[in-house]
Amino acid sequence: MNHSLHVEVAGQGPPLVLLHGWALHSGLWGRLPTSLARRHRVHAVDLPGHGRSAPLTPFTADAVVEALERRFAAEREPLTVVGWSLGGQLAMAWAFARPDRIARLVLVATTPRFVEGEDWNCAMARATLERFAAELEAGWRATVLRFLTLQMRGSEHGPSALAAMRRELFARGDPARSALREALALLATTDLRPRVGDLAPPALVVAGTRDTLVPVSACRWLAGAVPNGRLAAIEAAAHAPFLSHPEAFGGVLTAFLDER
Repeated sequence: MNHSLHVEVAGQGPPLVLLHGWALHSGLWGRLPTSLARRHRVHAVDLPGHGRSAPLTPFTADAVVEALERRFAAEREPLTVVGWSLGGQLAMAWAFARPDRIARLVLVATTPRFVEGEDWNCAMARATLERFAAELEAGWRATVLRFLTLQMRGSEHGPSALAAMRRELFARGDPARSALREALALLATTDLRPRVGDLAPPALVVAGTRDTLVPVSACRWLAGAVPNGRLAAIEAAAHAPFLSHPEAFGGVLTAFLDER
């Protein structure tokens, strides 16, 4: 099976990789790739089975990292990786596997553990994620659209950002059903808390203060647990601050990327 990744490249400068969230594709980054391409060589990746990338079975963190390694094997400069939600967990997995390749991490609306547990209450209820998995089998399109709505819930500019996401969602065709199921299972079972202390690159953790999927408290924990981590909280933003609050997001991102 063809496991090649679809990657859109723009700009000149230090290499920067964008990894999107569950059920989406790199077109959902909005204007961010164009903005970053003024000073970076931006690689906007469609994750396996999403957008224009071929499926990868099983969809596991190790398998995705291996696919990313193949795609960027010729890249000589260390990479800055910007991961959003699921993409953030995959970015961390990549940094664990190849700390020499990753220069910096930007973890957007990302958590080391997406579901709550006895010692982890800053997360979504396990029943919520299980309901998504059940509904995915009954009607995946409606489930994905409802997931988008949850991402924007509470955001100051949520309606306009949600409308933009809905317009773009299926612009690159339907995601592979296997990728949806297996990536959702990855979200349900991953717990990176024991490992985040081993992350070597400087990391910016960006949170939306109104995010109901990844509470700001989870991002605060992550920023504190990463040795070279820091938190930037975007006021009144939800799960996609780069869409709802592009100026505020761009400001904190640019400041981090400009540091030497």
